[in-house]
Amino acid sequence: MAETKRWFIRNIAEVPWKEFPNHFGGALSKPLVMPENAGTRHIDYRISMYQPMAYVQKHAHKIQEQVYHVLEGEGLMEIDNETRIVRKHDVIFLPPGIEHSITNSGITDLVFLVVTSPPTDQ
Repeated sequence: MAETKRWFIRNIAEVPWKEFPNHFGGALSKPLVMPENAGTRHIDYRISMYQPMAYVQKHAHKIQEQVYHVLEGEGLMEIDNETRIVRKHDVIFLPPGIEHSITNSGITDLVFLVVTSPPTDQ
């Protein structure tokens, strides 16, 4: 018998900040919709807030696609050994296999949404 999924409305204030592995210096995320809290099979959706100098270690995903949408602040995003400034309203698409990292190089918090599909990289 298939598990029934339940819809929800959740305010981000209800979800605690978390520092995921390989995130450093105040690189925090709120896991809003993911397998652990929503039973999703195809999506991981979170909001991230990186304090100045916070970063995620350079990495690549085997099969996952990602979309970043910058809401506030500015930083540096390294993609395939090319470094670019990212700021409010920039949307970044990352196909599988592309090495990337993001660092808050600005003077205020860098806030962005991240959508990852599928949620696990296996």
